[in-house]
Amino acid sequence: MSVVVRRLVAFLAALVLAAEAVGVVVVNVVLGTVVRNQEMSLAGTDPEVMSRGTWVLGGVFGAFLLLCAVLLVPAGARDRAPGRVARIVLVCCAVVHGVLGALTVGLVGWAAFAWMMVALGLIVFALVAYGPEPARAEPRPEPEQPAAPAPA
Repeated sequence: MSVVVRRLVAFLAALVLAAEAVGVVVVNVVLGTVVRNQEMSLAGTDPEVMSRGTWVLGGVFGAFLLLCAVLLVPAGARDRAPGRVARIVLVCCAVVHGVLGALTVGLVGWAAFAWMMVALGLIVFALVAYGPEPARAEPRPEPEQPAAPAPA
């Protein structure tokens, strides 16, 4: 695979994850504010607790997405595969995108599903692109034919 393609995919995946992190934080801040202002309650839960929980969850998930973006930048800059821990974090991010993509179809719509699948595809492609290079097949020499038996 071309070096240019690998680097481009790694940087593009980092950019998409950074944009997604900002979007997740903004959506969670808005949702937390709505819950707080409306004084909504779920089975008697304190609205202030729900609001703070939404803000914290948005911040944690946004930080996780930014971490994933930061892990992809050196991979693209150096054109080397992410390390073991970075690969584990990126695989977890890919799994989260797959699950959330399945949930967004029913809750948000097909456009959000398409965004999640594009992000998933970029993450997986960035992981697979830096996999081990396939061994080059060298031509095998023809096997030697056994000599014909000597006439008697």
